[in-house]
Amino acid sequence: MTSSRRHHLKSLILQIAASWIEQEKKDSIVAKENYMSENCSPPDLSGDQAALMETCKKLQALIDQIDEERYDAEAKVAKANKEIEDLKIKVVDLAGVKKPALKKVRMSADSMLQALLGSKHKVTMDLRSNLKQVKKEVKEEAVEAGDWRKNIEDKADRKKMFETS
Repeated sequence: MTSSRRHHLKSLILQIAASWIEQEKKDSIVAKENYMSENCSPPDLSGDQAALMETCKKLQALIDQIDEERYDAEAKVAKANKEIEDLKIKVVDLAGVKKPALKKVRMSADSMLQALLGSKHKVTMDLRSNLKQVKKEVKEEAVEAGDWRKNIEDKADRKKMFETS
């Protein structure tokens, strides 16, 4: 499938999804209006102040009842979510937890102790500072730094010694 065809199909799918979303919004508005017309009658505002007070008290009682139902529904949903989480944990426990591959970390002894003990404790593991300082003694060899031509002449004399015998 070519990229232009794939792009065209994707744009068509997005247009169809957008139209579905718009239709769902319109349907929900119509459903709300139908519910309100069925369950909530228009208030009768004619009459004296006592009748209006009575209407307000009835509305307040309805609001309280609806709040209780909403609270109960929220409690049920929270309980169901908790059970779902517990079941997910059980599934993971039954399947077994796969340990991730550990990576090598280069860490000095000081940073390791700081990670284990926390930042409050200051411990240094500089072992080299505790070692004694030892001075190396240089052995002086008796090396004659003479003329190199003299050494060649000595070796030449030795060569003559062997040739004569």
